[in-house]
Order: sequence, then structure tokens, then C-alpha cells
Amino acid sequence: MEVILKQDVENLGFKDDIVAVKNGYGRNFLIPQGHAVLATGFAKKVLAENLKQRAFKEAKAVEEATKVAEAIKALEIKITAKVGEGTKLFGSVSNIDIAAAISKSGVEIDKKFIKVTGGIIKRTGKYNAAARLHRTVVAEFTFDIIAE
Repeated sequence: MEVILKQDVENLGFKDDIVAVKNGYGRNFLIPQGHAVLATGFAKKVLAENLKQRAFKEAKAVEEATKVAEAIKALEIKITAKVGEGTKLFGSVSNIDIAAAISKSGVEIDKKFIKVTGGIIKRTGKYNAAARLHRTVVAEFTFDIIAE
């Protein structure tokens, strides 16, 4: 029996895969639980059309993410912070502060998609970070922490 998976099923396949399973497993578990539908000719045509439309939307999203990544790389990001002795900061600088500094320049990025190399920053200087804008698009950029 062939079924089309509606969601990821462990040890079987991923969403929108067409898999062959034993009749009892498909009829008694996958279909009643909503994990799959029977792979009829019509269902296969609908799946092919959905995948085609999703690929088009995905390409558009990747293109937009690439534009945002280029805009981020072109930015010169400087974050000011209070400094104590030498180069040690009062407090720290994290992805929240970086997201705020980027948004001031007009590009909006959610703080949870920014990863600072080395974690939280506690000294002034030049640092690297990466922003995941899409599954396939990651923008790596540098920023400066300067004293107030």
C-alpha cells in the first residue's frame, strides 16, 4: 500500500514523501492518526502541484533573504556600552543588543536568529556573528563594541 505522509514519521519518511507500507500499518495507524493519506492518482497529482507551488514560494523567500543578507553585510555596526577598567564592560552584549543595533539601520531581524561567535560578549573590540535568515541563507557579519 502506498501512502503520502502528511507529517514527518520517524523511521519511515518526511512530510510529502510517498512511501510503501504494509496494509495494516497504513490502514490501522497512519491514516486514522492523520499521519498519512492514501496515495491515489488524484492525491499524487495534488501533491505534485503543491510541491511545485511550494518550490516557487521557497525560491522567492530565498531571494528576499539573500537581499537582506547583502544589506546586513554592507552595514557597519557599532554598539556602545559602558566600560569599567580597561576593556571590560559593565554587563554584557548579546544577540538582543545586536538585533536592536541592526534594526536602527532599517533592517529587521528577530533576535533568536542571531548567533554571536563565542556567546555573550564582555569586552570591547571587534566580533563576528551570524544571522540565519532562511534555512539556506546565513549572513555572517562583524560588529564593533566601543566604549561610551
